[in-house]
Amino acid sequence: MTHSLISPAIFYWGTPVVLVTTTNKDGTPNISPISSAWWLGNRCILGLAGNSQTTMNLLRTKQCVLNLPDHTMVSNVNALARTTGTEDVPESKINRGYRYEKDKFKIAALTPQSSIMVTPPRVRECPVQMEAELVEMHQLMKDGPSELKGALLAIEVKILQTHIIDVLRMNGHANRVDPDKWKPMIMSFQRLYGLRDGELANSTLAEIDEESYRLLSCPKEES
Repeated sequence: MTHSLISPAIFYWGTPVVLVTTTNKDGTPNISPISSAWWLGNRCILGLAGNSQTTMNLLRTKQCVLNLPDHTMVSNVNALARTTGTEDVPESKINRGYRYEKDKFKIAALTPQSSIMVTPPRVRECPVQMEAELVEMHQLMKDGPSELKGALLAIEVKILQTHIIDVLRMNGHANRVDPDKWKPMIMSFQRLYGLRDGELANSTLAEIDEESYRLLSCPKEES
């Protein structure tokens, strides 16, 4: 096997698409599709641009909802892909074809659904919805050129409530998702993919009881 050196402009090796809902200053909702997100315990790290409306809303209100679309929602995600909730669209986004949209739920044919513990709405059409609150913000590229400082942020949020459609629940378990039924939308180098049917192979890690990973701060739902 031979390797060669490349210098990619992006490093999207394959991550789930997330529709992040936040609340604007005037109380209206904003939706932003992102693909820089990963989870550990009941925390999620979001990679966001410092000048995005989602970032400004999240830092101001400390609240958001992480909505996960499945493989059937390509048209909804594409409708949001080059839109921004920032009226004064940054030049960098204008150059990439972005436009300002006030009512993103309408243009994406999505439906707002009331949350339980946070103000931003959930996206009804998404099979998975996680209400969350901001914990900490970390500025990336502090060692880079001065013009890049503050441009990219890693934001830690805490999951407060998790909602899933019943069909995704694993039979016989109150709190588990059946991975054979969950088909997330994946972003890989700006292209959208779904998961093929069936497990790739048996995983040794799957032999560990999932409940053993539960943190003390993660509430357990009763069946």
